[in-house]
Amino acid sequence: MRHARDFAVTVLVLGLLGGAAGVLWSLLAPRPPYVMTKQGPLLADPSTQALIAADGWFAVVTGVLGLACGAAGYLLSRRGRPLAVVLGLAAGGLLGGYLTLVVGRAVNLGAQSVTAAGPGMTVTPGPLELTAPGVMCAWPLLAVGLFFALEGVAGYRDSPLRRPFGGQDPYGPLSAYDISGK
Repeated sequence: MRHARDFAVTVLVLGLLGGAAGVLWSLLAPRPPYVMTKQGPLLADPSTQALIAADGWFAVVTGVLGLACGAAGYLLSRRGRPLAVVLGLAAGGLLGGYLTLVVGRAVNLGAQSVTAAGPGMTVTPGPLELTAPGVMCAWPLLAVGLFFALEGVAGYRDSPLRRPFGGQDPYGPLSAYDISGK
């Protein structure tokens, strides 16, 4: 029962952090400019860097949170239930990344750099979009990866295999050998 509770708490906390990360992403990422035409909104500059910058800011925000959650999860799971926390970091990281995307699209804050397009054209800042869906995996991958890296370092540090011959003398106690050759 404690394993399920640890899993659920981890997923819930990361989901809540995903909402806050969405607001932060909305504050940091620039909006691409759109031109309003009779056919609807069109991207004013198809080669705009705002689309790439939005993906980059998403990766930075969720990546930093993934590293922080991985370190916190490792420190809090030292009492003996790391599997539930690791699974919670993976599932909660996916949920947090999704909620970051949803909240970031809904909240309309941040940089709105729009320049004039020409006579009779109305230029407006567009919504945040994620053009590289692979960055959705930054949070869970970095969280679980850091958790396993910290676990590996701690396991190696405590391992008797780290010392030569497993920490044992390969020749046994000196009194067991007869120096006279008998």
